[in-house]
Amino acid sequence: MKRRVKRNKQRKRKKAEKALEEKMNLFEKIPAECNACLRAFDKTNKDMVMSWNVVVREEEQVVRLYCPECWDAARKLVEEVEYG
Repeated sequence: MKRRVKRNKQRKRKKAEKALEEKMNLFEKIPAECNACLRAFDKTNKDMVMSWNVVVREEEQVVRLYCPECWDAARKLVEEVEYG
């Protein structure tokens, strides 16, 4: 019985490690600029990291980055279309 429990823990750990590795690979794909206005993005600037928006499409392995101004403009446009 202990052997089965140990194997299950090992399988869960391997699965979690694989998921983390996949997410880290996507992290490396973050662009250096906004996808809409091409404003530069500094990964070392904490304010930028906290305020910019990242959109990840895991199946397509695509990572998109948007500055706060472009993100707000897109949200307003979507609201206008939805609510007329």
